[in-house]
Amino acid sequence: MFKKILIANRGEIACRIIRTCRYMGISTVALYSEADTHSLHVEMADEAVFIGEAAPTQSYLNIETVIQAAQDTGAEAIHPGYGFLSENAKFAKAVKKAGLVFIGPDAKSIEVMGAKSASKALMEKAGVPLVPGYHGDKQDEKTLVAEAEKIGFPLLIKASAGGGGKGMRVVEKKSDFKDGLSAAMREAKSAFGDDHVLLERYLANPRHIEIQVFGDTHGNVVHLFERDCSVQRRHQKIVEEAPAPGLTEDLRRKMGEAAIRAAKAINYVGAGTVEFLLDEDDQFYFMEMNTRLQVEHPVTEEITGEDLVEWQLIVASGGKLPKAQDDLTICGHAIEVRLYAEDPWNGFLPAAGQIGYLRYPFFGECRIETAVRENLTESGGDEVSIHYDPMIAKIVTAGADRAEALRNMHEALYATRLTGLKTNLQFLKNVIAHPAFKKADLTTKFVDKHLDRLLKTVQKPDNITYVVAAMGIVDYRLRKNAYISDTPSPWDEIGSWRQAGNDTYSIDLNDKQISVEMYSDMAAEVMVGDTAFEVFVNRSDDEDMSFDIECGGHSMNATVIVDKALVEVLYDGEHFSLDYSNPLAVDELDFDGAGKLTAPMPGKIVSVNVTAGDKVTKGAPLIILEAMKMEHTIFAPADGTIEAVNANPGDQVDEKLELIAFK
Repeated sequence: MFKKILIANRGEIACRIIRTCRYMGISTVALYSEADTHSLHVEMADEAVFIGEAAPTQSYLNIETVIQAAQDTGAEAIHPGYGFLSENAKFAKAVKKAGLVFIGPDAKSIEVMGAKSASKALMEKAGVPLVPGYHGDKQDEKTLVAEAEKIGFPLLIKASAGGGGKGMRVVEKKSDFKDGLSAAMREAKSAFGDDHVLLERYLANPRHIEIQVFGDTHGNVVHLFERDCSVQRRHQKIVEEAPAPGLTEDLRRKMGEAAIRAAKAINYVGAGTVEFLLDEDDQFYFMEMNTRLQVEHPVTEEITGEDLVEWQLIVASGGKLPKAQDDLTICGHAIEVRLYAEDPWNGFLPAAGQIGYLRYPFFGECRIETAVRENLTESGGDEVSIHYDPMIAKIVTAGADRAEALRNMHEALYATRLTGLKTNLQFLKNVIAHPAFKKADLTTKFVDKHLDRLLKTVQKPDNITYVVAAMGIVDYRLRKNAYISDTPSPWDEIGSWRQAGNDTYSIDLNDKQISVEMYSDMAAEVMVGDTAFEVFVNRSDDEDMSFDIECGGHSMNATVIVDKALVEVLYDGEHFSLDYSNPLAVDELDFDGAGKLTAPMPGKIVSVNVTAGDKVTKGAPLIILEAMKMEHTIFAPADGTIEAVNANPGDQVDEKLELIAFK
């Protein structure tokens, strides 16, 4: 077994690998860019090496620098994690050439499966069923248009070298094909350095089922059952579970056998995932093979009791698979959701920024995979950078069956509290609570089909919300000593006691007047308008911003964060932001003026389609911005005239920078 390995990745997967290495007694070397200087994976590793600027091309994707770091630190092997260089055949070759072990398949396997066209031809020979389509080498527009017409519409354009939904477009009709092709090729070139695409029949209502496979250097190949990854948006998974609900044992066996045939066809070694589309008639089709560990591997670990990273290390060091196929069994059910920094109510735009308050759930059947923390500095916690994927955490719950795992997930999401930037937390709650999800009515169209309900309007604050907020503000003033200097004083300890009567507060929230009369540190009367509430509070941790509160016959745990002119209130799974006339706040909020089209997030300008003086119609694409591995188009909000253009292709722009003056 290895004594020391280097992890060529960052974030939660680096932390995940480090934990297993600690258990196995293996020393770890972390890499970090300028953006990751204070990251958790750097703190957890035994050693850490700085490798360059924040941009991945200048750090984590620099093959020579990564290998040099391994050699300089005496690492015997490199674990690529997922993303970055994990499916880069050139990197696998370079690692081997440098006398190091690549913890993954050989370069040939990566090359074959990385080229989707070649992989589909190989799978066809191996007897693995394929979706009808075009997987040829001719990539001129004329050929692709002709092949698209043969397949029919709707069809799917996919980057041959791609993954994670990058370089992928659904084209509903022939007239949209050329635009979709250009966009897919451009995004594929940007993400993978290869604009080769393939075309496939677009299945109307499929499920996305993937099989975890594992091979060793002794000719053994097994599968560790399946995962359902149907709940997606923009072709990126957001909810995964294992085993897949509703599969018969016969279908599970057939899919597992097909996945093993696929792995054996390329003499596969290590962890891999064979992905299938399953139609409404239970016919399955090979989609692709990911030659790496998957983001969603924890649900497989939960139902099998196996550590897949440990298996990777055993196999890479020349050992045999720890178990044979007949020794593997399914026990219980597991569900994983991906908590992203993004705004579902604004087209799922990624969000960058600093974590404010953060609490994860911790109970027996809940597992958190993250590298994001709070309270690193006075200004907040870890930063979700524009340079990397916006995933904050993976929340995983398990149970004896799907119903129990689902109940545990519901509890976990309602116990998760996060402020500082927009997230998809409420969206995930809506997915888990949706009747169709509860019934396991799952397809890749789940989000599109139910989007209106999944984006239901967030509940408006009621009187209870204002009571909770007011008590949080009182707590903030008393316990954080808002009006008291840093000099110790006995007055800091008197709480709500006053010689002449009860302590009273007047608070303005959302232009609503609330008055609080404190009877003691635990009891108060709160007036919201003309309505009075008897309130009892209890705090168990002076360092936390959470407290238990009884109000109006309702008991709950609440969190209240006071920040300048805003109060964030979290309780019963709800999250409210209230305007607050904070006597301590002096800053004013900024607002964009009318007629300004600003960058929705920091990013790089891909193309500018207009110039000053152009007249445009509503919905016309004006600028394409690339951020967090995805392209985002800024459209004309109405018919009008372009007065000025303040950005050029290649420019790196900040959030809210005025890109276009529009009239």
